[in-house]
Amino acid sequence: MSVTNFPAGSSSASTGLPITKVTVPALAEMKRQGKPISALTAYDYSSARLADEAGIDLLLVGDSLAMVVLGHENTLAITVDEMLHHTRAVRRAVRRALVVADMPFGSYHGPVGAGLANAVRFVKEAGAEAVKVEGSRVEVVRALTEAEIPVIGHLGLTPQSLHRMGGYRVQARTADTARQLFDDAHALADAGAGAIVLEGVPREVAEQITASLTIPTIGIGAGPGCDGQILVYHDLLNLTFLPPAKFVRRYADVGSLIRSAIEHYREDVEHRMFPSDEESYHLPAQEKASALKKA
Repeated sequence: MSVTNFPAGSSSASTGLPITKVTVPALAEMKRQGKPISALTAYDYSSARLADEAGIDLLLVGDSLAMVVLGHENTLAITVDEMLHHTRAVRRAVRRALVVADMPFGSYHGPVGAGLANAVRFVKEAGAEAVKVEGSRVEVVRALTEAEIPVIGHLGLTPQSLHRMGGYRVQARTADTARQLFDDAHALADAGAGAIVLEGVPREVAEQITASLTIPTIGIGAGPGCDGQILVYHDLLNLTFLPPAKFVRRYADVGSLIRSAIEHYREDVEHRMFPSDEESYHLPAQEKASALKKA
């Protein structure tokens, strides 16, 4: 497996063994070995650190942060500078996982040179180890690959195309559109993509594409036959305020836990139960009488 070891002294907190860095070539080796790839979105230091310590293979600084972190209605409003800001925070936290940055809407949709310049910023300024682009952007993928920037493709339901698609709709549901998706996936692979996210497509289509490619596929709403799976951090933990998509499995109700903790804190403040005497600082005994006397 193509990997990079961390400098001497870096080790796993759970095992004490040296940490093996996940790279794009390592993902391809995982596919060859039949080892499923775990992927998750991350948007800040704390979420990235927890996911990395949990052993997630790939962390995507997704443009979904526009919705789940910044409160926008869709992903289109997020800017390059905002994505760079969050990518830097994630990169500071990660020691093992592959850090991938989403290139936001408009950052690669014009001249290829402009897209390349934006991708370079993610690598140089934010420490991204790969970037992700949506759609069949073959020329963009080829240009980035030639510039030594690993690229992850994204096909199927591509959120940046929601206006063209008429909303968040399952894609490739006919024979013709399934064949087009198959061709697009192979075109991206031929252009140098290191992996492809397949979102919102029938599992049979995803399985066929996965079996035909030498690079890994990572599914989200594409069934269990992909080489890996990705979920949005906030969906997995129930930190969102919308009904979950069909493919989302909520592994914990952290939202309710946080709300309950905050309510408990508010009640303690209102009833003067926080802070306690033990949670307060005190004057040294020899200073107490003198200080209070002067006051």
